[in-house]
Amino acid sequence: MFDSAQQHIDDLADFVSASPTSYHAADLLAVRLRQAGFDQVDPKQPLSDVTGRKFLIRDGAVVAWVAPAELSADSAFRVVGTHTDSPGFKVKPGSNINSVGWSQLPVEVYGGPLLNSWLDRDLGVAGRLVTLDGTVHLVKTGPIARIPQLAIHLDRTANDALKLDKQANTQPILAIEMRQGLMEHLASLVGIEADDVAYHDLFVFDTQRPAVIGVEREFFASARLDNLLSTHAALAAVEKLDVPESDVAVFAAFDHEEVGSATTTGAGGPLLQDALERIAVGYGLSFDQTKAMIARSSCISADCGHVVHPGYPNHHDPVNKPLPNKGPLLKINANQRYATDGVGAALWMRACEQAGVPTQAFVSNNAMPCGSTIGPITATRLGITTVDVGAGLLSMHSARELCGVEDPHYLAAAMAAYWSGA
Repeated sequence: MFDSAQQHIDDLADFVSASPTSYHAADLLAVRLRQAGFDQVDPKQPLSDVTGRKFLIRDGAVVAWVAPAELSADSAFRVVGTHTDSPGFKVKPGSNINSVGWSQLPVEVYGGPLLNSWLDRDLGVAGRLVTLDGTVHLVKTGPIARIPQLAIHLDRTANDALKLDKQANTQPILAIEMRQGLMEHLASLVGIEADDVAYHDLFVFDTQRPAVIGVEREFFASARLDNLLSTHAALAAVEKLDVPESDVAVFAAFDHEEVGSATTTGAGGPLLQDALERIAVGYGLSFDQTKAMIARSSCISADCGHVVHPGYPNHHDPVNKPLPNKGPLLKINANQRYATDGVGAALWMRACEQAGVPTQAFVSNNAMPCGSTIGPITATRLGITTVDVGAGLLSMHSARELCGVEDPHYLAAAMAAYWSGA
């Protein structure tokens, strides 16, 4: 935990800047966890000791835990779940395409980004290159691409009804004539030959640094706040967490939430359940004792929500209108798009009360169906009490989102209180 919201925001800015993709985020989480005294375990090998501070990494996902030397009869897992991916554009096979004299980068829409927000931005390419022997190389460029908007002189209706074709209008420009192919350029950055690259998982990202803005410097503008804000908050809370007396504190940062979570490293996959069961087995628990411990457990699903938009207030619930810097959101939906129920809400409120953190309710306008999170997926897969929460944003899924400078710190404090037994 950081001593102040400003320290937290400064570190969040560095974290987001260093994490253009889920793979970079997971790698940075691993670095920070090691620095905080966590030991990395290999999920492909038996776990010889599950106590203390441990973590595992798989592709763009991380599971970390802080566990006591011994369990009690009523020990439980206290899970905080987040995700490392953000909506945007993924690079297709083939390093570049040519159109009327321009060299362009072939991309596919990943998740549900606000397409127009990506126009006229200085874009980089980042992700991982995988060589034929299976070695993974993380790569990140500077600003090398741009999705140019059509000039108003060539489309007089643009300010009235901008419509973007997801294929024709989203392919970034790279150059007029490329002397070196993109794959050659990327390979050179990590010291390998392009011919050695078997395949890649590459994404386009906005290279602009985060910034604190506003007359009162009360807002934080950044790419990928959904959901690196929550992931970083959980990291900040777990880095200095004392070993619990009897419960096991678990931090699960999943990948692929923006595309449905149904992957090996997504919340719909076996990653978290396997980790919990292996921890329990490491304590010598039987199958039945393991299931009982999981049944006593709980989860805070932390993903960003919406604050009220001053330009579109009628798109929000007429009663609940959350604002920045008034505390993280308790997210509620009658149709279980969020997993929150009365028991989970009470769990969250206890954590906020112990941490001295304000909280706000978020519920959608009935005419505006809300999105979903890893919360219902985790609750369904594990059968544990789950509550959906998160810091409020403006411009969610934009290339550059906005939150209050206080809310990430509030969120981390509530997480720390929950893990500490609130």
